[in-house]
Amino acid sequence: MSAILEVNGLDASYGNLQVLRGVSFEVKKGGVTALLGANGAGKTTTLRAICGMIRAQGEIILDGRPILRLAPEAVVRLGVAHIPEGRGTFSSMTTEENLMLGAMSRPANSNIQADIDRAYDYFPRLRERRKQQAGTLSGGEQQMLAIARALMLRPKLMLLDEPSFGLAPLIVKQIFQILADVQKDAGVSMLIVEQNASLALGLADHAYIIETGAIVRSGDAKSIREDDSVRASYLGY
Repeated sequence: MSAILEVNGLDASYGNLQVLRGVSFEVKKGGVTALLGANGAGKTTTLRAICGMIRAQGEIILDGRPILRLAPEAVVRLGVAHIPEGRGTFSSMTTEENLMLGAMSRPANSNIQADIDRAYDYFPRLRERRKQQAGTLSGGEQQMLAIARALMLRPKLMLLDEPSFGLAPLIVKQIFQILADVQKDAGVSMLIVEQNASLALGLADHAYIIETGAIVRSGDAKSIREDDSVRASYLGY
């Protein structure tokens, strides 16, 4: 299986503070990769660098094309959907308006309504809330909306930053099952940053562990999950 995303020797800083130090990893086409580590390890910074939101050095290859120097909107047009921590929904717009905004970079005649209906099939609760302002949705509903809006891009690659953050366990279970369904049905590649390591490893096929801005361990998700020394040293469960 070839890689849809290759990251090689990635360095990134905020001012004089270097956050990433030679980070290298890949995401297979149609695969799910988990990037795990403690708060402040550099996980969110890695996603921001891929999206062009911060300056970085090194190499980022998307489906054979270098994207490190591209603006965020250009990265989006190439099929990268970023779902940030905190969801990033447009609170004054309705649920359906948020979904339509997710398809903004697509041609007007590209079957957008069919994709809205498909998003509602994945998230039936959003169909019930389609005319409701996004800011009045529950936290779980807003996370569902953020994922559904990302799907409206018809992405090649989804970047998910802490999709379980602040949500009740039952809602988290539902969302991760839907992500598994999306990956299976549409073959969307995913890179997931997640504090709940056990949950992420249950979805992923490969995992990398990042510590103080550097990759310290990698392997298939099953072996990482079952390695007692890795769990004790890095994953906290």
